[in-house]
Amino acid sequence: MTGTWTLIRLALRRDRIILPIWIVLLGLTPASTVAAYEQLYPDAASRAMLNASAGANPSLAVLYGPAYDLSTAGGFTAWRYGLFLALFAALMGIFTVTRHTRAEEDSGRLELIGSGVVGRHAALTAAIATAAGANLVIGLSIGLGLTGAGLSASGSFVLGLGVASAGLVFTAISAVTAQLTEYSRSANGIACAILGGSFLVRGVGDSTVSLDWLSWLSPLAWPQRAKPFIDDQWWPLGLAVLATAMLAAGAYRLVSRRDLGAGLLPGKPGPVNAPASLSNTFGLAWRLQRGALLGWTIGAVVMAAVFGSIANGIVDLVGSNEQIREIMQRMGAAQTLVDSFIAAIAGMLGIVTAMYATQAALRARSEETGERAEPVLATGVSRISWVTSHLAFAVVGSAVLLAFSGLSMGLAHGLRVGDLGQVGGILVGTLAQLPAVWVAGAVAALLFGLLPKATTAAWALVGVFALITLFGPALRLSQPVLDVSPFTHVPKLPGAEFTATPFLWLSAVAIVLFGLGIAGFRRRDIG
Repeated sequence: MTGTWTLIRLALRRDRIILPIWIVLLGLTPASTVAAYEQLYPDAASRAMLNASAGANPSLAVLYGPAYDLSTAGGFTAWRYGLFLALFAALMGIFTVTRHTRAEEDSGRLELIGSGVVGRHAALTAAIATAAGANLVIGLSIGLGLTGAGLSASGSFVLGLGVASAGLVFTAISAVTAQLTEYSRSANGIACAILGGSFLVRGVGDSTVSLDWLSWLSPLAWPQRAKPFIDDQWWPLGLAVLATAMLAAGAYRLVSRRDLGAGLLPGKPGPVNAPASLSNTFGLAWRLQRGALLGWTIGAVVMAAVFGSIANGIVDLVGSNEQIREIMQRMGAAQTLVDSFIAAIAGMLGIVTAMYATQAALRARSEETGERAEPVLATGVSRISWVTSHLAFAVVGSAVLLAFSGLSMGLAHGLRVGDLGQVGGILVGTLAQLPAVWVAGAVAALLFGLLPKATTAAWALVGVFALITLFGPALRLSQPVLDVSPFTHVPKLPGAEFTATPFLWLSAVAIVLFGLGIAGFRRRDIG
């Protein structure tokens, strides 16, 4: 463990921008919903209607989890936001641990650090401590914020620490996956796949009475089973603590069983002769990017199918509540509630695709820090050709991902309502997110070209876009705040009036940012 504290300070220094953004956004969002609940459901009758409709709707249980008691602001906040906050906390834990462990091995920095007076387990301990500390701060911020908003302290801290417990479990899971593979993207991919599987397992368990036991297999369900603001049970959070301890102990054992820079899963040996496709930069980029594109596409297709299958259930949730109807229409801008819901889900798929676009655009940075770009550029390959081949996946790959997602959601919804004619409209609505996705990818390209050491800020911006898109309309944020997200400006299809103006100016912004990023990379030093 020698050198652990120094590595913790180094991790906090490197994450001094992105971690505070995660903490502020996740820690303060729940408290801002309390006043909104009072406005949306001002009397006992409207709350009873919400409790009856949402509690009996299995489709909504897939999305939000079981609705134990929505007659209070605390119970509604825990149901409406608890699961998504836990998802974001888990993502933060995954990315933080991988960034300070496997990614450091990829770049060779950990080997350099390890040549000094540093213990074998110091880097892993520092990464876990950083991610765990950030999750605990988020949990305490949620608890303090909700208590300050007038809710019970017990329920507030059960909810807050429940969100933190989900983050802790996936912090430990990413510590294990970082030992399995040779590359950080693979470690992140495996951990995110486990997170997606946990969401689906929980969704099946929460929506099916006979399979309720399945939910207990998902770490995302444990904070919900603590029933904040209802029973305030602490013991389900003990499952998260136990799982975290066991997984972390496993990660420490795995560290001792492998060589630095290697993974426990053996790498697949390549062919004796390289294929002809690797003779150009686009072929090389395809070889490096295809796995990520396939993984993101499969995950988005499954997510789209789930949401498409439950879209018709939104009518039961809203009922005659005009205020909820107004929020849904602000999110979807459509006349019918189902169209509004589908448009809102299309925005969520746009956020997922923006994450892929950011990763695809920053793959060039990974090649650069891993010292694999310089040997390629030392040949006759031009810088513009090399970086453009990677950025092409942020552009074209995003279109492919959105197209398959739109088809999946359209088919799932069409089969559920018996009208496959809706597939085309839903596909168009999903593809409408593309200019906003390109802007997110272009921001990553700009940072890569001009400020390569600040590329992690691209992920923070995607997180800001996601929170504004998901929670902004429900929280009635002001229009200038909503306008920060490029997803606010694209037409909310199906249902809204199609206008070409936002497509044109968002695309123009993306082209300019991509161009500036390429120009900056052309002129700066490698590394």
